[in-house]
Amino acid sequence: MTSGVRELHLVIGGPDGFSSEEFKRLQPDLRWSFGLMTLPHELAAVVASEQIYRAFTIIRKLPYHLGH
Repeated sequence: MTSGVRELHLVIGGPDGFSSEEFKRLQPDLRWSFGLMTLPHELAAVVASEQIYRAFTIIRKLPYHLGH
């Protein structure tokens, strides 16, 4: 939030992730992985969105994370 980055692009890879050539082409500043899990694309998008929302609520000390 304070690094000056103004855009966020979430790119969800296939069941085998991204190849090294794809990583070179994408040049991500940050790599985020769900580990060895393989999720349907729609579910992966929902999980990623929820985790980003959760992170913002934690940072802003909103009730979502506090269990209210």
